[in-house]
Amino acid sequence: MKNRLRDLREDEDLNQTQVAKYLEMSQTGYSKYETGENDIPTQVLIKLAKFYKTSIDYLLGVSDKKIILLKKKEDRRKKK
Repeated sequence: MKNRLRDLREDEDLNQTQVAKYLEMSQTGYSKYETGENDIPTQVLIKLAKFYKTSIDYLLGVSDKKIILLKKKEDRRKKK
């Protein structure tokens, strides 16, 4: 998982401080998630999955499917 977090961050041209700010935590704390030194709480995994528009399964290494296809707003409105 640690490589996936780093790769996703680098793919977005972000540094650890920027991601940590989004998560409302210190850069040092976030760095420990990336290196695998600390486990990532469920709520943080959810925020990271939303931030990177991917699945928690991908973040955890359960799936190799990187991107979740999001339905367009128009499609959701039609179903109402």
